[in-house]
Amino acid sequence: MEYRETPDDRQFRERARTWLDENIPREPRPASGAALKAFDRDWHRRLYDGGWAGITWPEGAGGPDLSLSEQLTWFEECARADAPTAGIHWLGLAHAGPTIFAVGSEAQKAAYLEPVLKGEHVWCQGFSEPGAGSDLAGLRTRGVVDGDDLVVNGTKIWTTFGQYADFQELLVRSDPEAARHKGLSWIICPMDTPGITIRPLTTMAGETKFCQIFYDDVRIPLANLVGGLDNGWKTAMVTLGFERGPSFLPEQLLAERALDRLIERTARLAGGRDRIDAVAADKLATVKAEMMAMRSMTYMHVSRARKDGALGAVSSINRLYSCEVIRRAGKLTQELLGEAAFDTEVSDGVSSFDYYDTFRYGIAAGTTQVQKNIIGERVLGLPR
Repeated sequence: MEYRETPDDRQFRERARTWLDENIPREPRPASGAALKAFDRDWHRRLYDGGWAGITWPEGAGGPDLSLSEQLTWFEECARADAPTAGIHWLGLAHAGPTIFAVGSEAQKAAYLEPVLKGEHVWCQGFSEPGAGSDLAGLRTRGVVDGDDLVVNGTKIWTTFGQYADFQELLVRSDPEAARHKGLSWIICPMDTPGITIRPLTTMAGETKFCQIFYDDVRIPLANLVGGLDNGWKTAMVTLGFERGPSFLPEQLLAERALDRLIERTARLAGGRDRIDAVAADKLATVKAEMMAMRSMTYMHVSRARKDGALGAVSSINRLYSCEVIRRAGKLTQELLGEAAFDTEVSDGVSSFDYYDTFRYGIAAGTTQVQKNIIGERVLGLPR
């Protein structure tokens, strides 16, 4: 591995740091509702006007066309400045936009890419179903061709920010007679289409960012198909490749910041770092070392991508290890702080949200078992 900051890298870091320090919102992000949507939209528009929207997008899609090392630097500086995340705009930036750019038609690129970059359109994902989460090929929501439309019936679950979305990347079974991985279609679903019902779900973290979506004879134009009819599995793999790739970097960096806050808070409660209980200190040091290894692994993959041009399947190694470390850090938060870990009003950011939210790691973007299969088959060359 060879990852060193060049003079150009340092100049880019200074430019990013200066802009963030001058532009990040000073008020806290609202928890939900119209205020949350307005906050995220305003922040995203500020990023767009400053030339920082779609930081991972190539120039051809309307992005700034940054190198992976510059993307990493940007995410590092965002974490340092405690800048807001992409929030409700994350899926459009990390999923829908890149997928449409990769395999969509020219008309679809013209219609959907720029509004995502400007923060005018919010996207959600319609992949997982009750009984078909990690087993994506087992989905049952049907899409039947009727004239120029695909008529959809069924339900999707764990749809992040579905209640705020304008569009959905929807995966349906369009040929029930085909093999499990065949006969699927990836289609752009306008969320104001008649027949759609959205039911928010409250998580154990007290959030309502997930929804269950119901479809009752929802008619979607065939012109909204991305990648073609019955070719949705291939298109979905393009989508998931973005989710398991560099888009995970911000979560790693935010986890490091959360761990640093946990160490600081534990030290305050103990009366100083040198007075932290030896067992607690050992656990904190272990997770800190694991976080440092996680960062080194990220640098290794960025260094490799500089030479090979892409992260590839090895990004699953990074995600698998990172998810395990973040979950251990969340558990340690609860162990060390006890009841205080469930106090959502603390000012230093160490709260029940951090602990409860870590349960999603190892599930989202492919379970731990899915990631291990990818590593075994595509990295190690093991049989299926």
